[in-house]
Amino acid sequence: MQHASHPDLIKRLKQAQGQLGSLLSMFAEGRSCLELAQQLQAVESVIHNAKRTLIQDHMEHCIGDAVGEGGLSAEQALREFKSLSKYL
Repeated sequence: MQHASHPDLIKRLKQAQGQLGSLLSMFAEGRSCLELAQQLQAVESVIHNAKRTLIQDHMEHCIGDAVGEGGLSAEQALREFKSLSKYL
């Protein structure tokens, strides 16, 4: 299932992919640890935000809509939410 946010998430992850490529080049060039740490932080931030958006969309659209339409019981929804919470 594709959500409306998926194209934006793909864009963000491609950005992170490019940043990782740059980071590998920076290591090969012997750049400073400070510069490497800053770039790692930027990549981590992009991935963290993408993950958060994906999980929030899933909770809202997949779990929320399924409960509202009677496709999931409250107990099933709670189990799925608990499974997702470990990734937050």
